Amino acid sequence: MTPPVFDRAFQKQFIDLLLWRRDVRRFRTDPIPRDDIDGLIREACLAPSVGNCQPWRFVKVNDPDRRKAIRDSFERANQQALNDYHGERARLYASLKLQGMDQAPVQLAVFADEETEAGMGLGRKTMPEMLDYSAVAAVQLLWLAARVKGIGVGWVSILEPETVLKTLEVPSHWRLIAYLCIGYPEEDHVVPELVREGWQDRINPADLTLER
Repeated sequence: MTPPVFDRAFQKQFIDLLLWRRDVRRFRTDPIPRDDIDGLIREACLAPSVGNCQPWRFVKVNDPDRRKAIRDSFERANQQALNDYHGERARLYASLKLQGMDQAPVQLAVFADEETEAGMGLGRKTMPEMLDYSAVAAVQLLWLAARVKGIGVGWVSILEPETVLKTLEVPSHWRLIAYLCIGYPEEDHVVPELVREGWQDRINPADLTLER
């Protein structure tokens, strides 16, 4: 099979995709076709994984009571996080919109199956955390695939993982990797919201790179 040639126009578009892939927290409530969500999951499953073990597991969270329990978990975790800040930083934190669960039509939990036998342990002897990293790679592919289709994704990390596991009744050996809100964004931005709100600027890649 002849590999495709990604010309300069495509390369520029790819950079634009990376720039415009944003963490969305403000959604329209329009429903997303089920086929589109299933397509995003299929594309996420093209991610690389250690030993080709494909440890990602997806749970579509549709039940209103389960959604409410996870929303309540966010409120508790968010209050605890707010208590860690003081003064102006606390005021700014309290003003941030850090989840889109009230509007996003789709909520998707992503787990790593830490007892999967697939891959037969290849590549995990000294770095077992590669299972989790593999699931993160799947999340990133889903995020990019969604942006191509004009769909926004928001990653909610201010949660109690054990509450999510219990609420969704998944196996105890699954580790929560991501809780995603998915929907059409109210508006698109090339600048991250936390930069726009003055929380944290982009860091120069040169300051994050060493040579040895």
